[in-house]
Amino acid sequence: MAFRFVERLTRPGGWSAARERPAVKRQFLYSSMWFHRLLLGVVGGMAMALLLTGPTVALSQGVTRKIGEIERLDPAFDELIAPDTYIEKLSEGFAWAEGPAWNRQEGYLIFSDVQNNLVSRWDEKKGLTLFLQPSGYTGKKQLEHPQGSNGLVYDPQGRLILCQHGDRRIARLEGKRFVTVVDKYRGKRLNSPNDAVYKMNGDLYFTDPPYGLAEGEDDAERDLDFCGVYRLDKQRKLTLLTLEMTRPNGIAFSPDEKLLYVAQSDPDEPIIKVFDVKEDGTTMRGRVFFDATDLAKDKNNLGLPDGLKVDEKGNLFATGPGGVLVLSPDGKHLGTLRTGVATANCAWGGNGSTLYITAHTYLLRIKTTTRGAGF
Repeated sequence: MAFRFVERLTRPGGWSAARERPAVKRQFLYSSMWFHRLLLGVVGGMAMALLLTGPTVALSQGVTRKIGEIERLDPAFDELIAPDTYIEKLSEGFAWAEGPAWNRQEGYLIFSDVQNNLVSRWDEKKGLTLFLQPSGYTGKKQLEHPQGSNGLVYDPQGRLILCQHGDRRIARLEGKRFVTVVDKYRGKRLNSPNDAVYKMNGDLYFTDPPYGLAEGEDDAERDLDFCGVYRLDKQRKLTLLTLEMTRPNGIAFSPDEKLLYVAQSDPDEPIIKVFDVKEDGTTMRGRVFFDATDLAKDKNNLGLPDGLKVDEKGNLFATGPGGVLVLSPDGKHLGTLRTGVATANCAWGGNGSTLYITAHTYLLRIKTTTRGAGF
């Protein structure tokens, strides 16, 4: 179907700016073609309605919108999420919201809208504004659905680092231009860097699945025949840490940085692995930290293991089947922030106790009684 639609961004102060762009095929979940088909079947009608009418991407200022529900499975969950807490919808209408990151210097959130090739900004005073476009594909070739940035992170100097699906690299934003941080392993182009985390010593760890390639793992332009987890040290030496994960996705350290968690968004093996980190920064062989297979079998639980964040006590807030799974340091499932949609990622913000969540077409948040590691 060939048509065009107008996407309207509501700006602070009551006015709005419309931009017209070629409509693109909505690929709702990049973490697996299997789940893409499932999601199209479940919410295809709703998504097409948004596509035809043009999504509204900001809610009225001062209006509280509750969404989803909170599932409590263990008393320890109440120490992290107070009984009267709810999930709040801040904005909606994105193609696939991903990679949230909090700017501590200026106090705002940024996040990717992958298939629209842009990064949005949200803060308490101004609400939603366009932060960066393009965000991940800067090529001259006109593509049907250019892949933008996915994971976002700030480096130790406070500079924005982007996992760029379309350009198949990790880049740093300097002024109005992108500078390549890493784009090759042993002379071969990376697949499409997905998510990243910095160690306190300045080393960058990241995952490299094929989700940003037009044909995924079967794309003719794919150079590497594996999906790696890497470390780029301060001397710009790139080390392949492991080949044992089929679809590495979200990545995070424990508070003491002795453990590295990596989510695997493979529908045949939806798990989170944990790796012991050696003194030299490399990792030991991984072991299964949490197996989401049974959760993923339930058709009411949309999503697969994806983004990861850790609180100061070592609890994991891991997006996966059903929403955001809250897992204890020993891998016990304490409860779930059930968003009702496939949920991509999350990030700590504010004073470190607010969790921002990118969930399909939504930007959400929830107040917690814990604090993110490093805040």
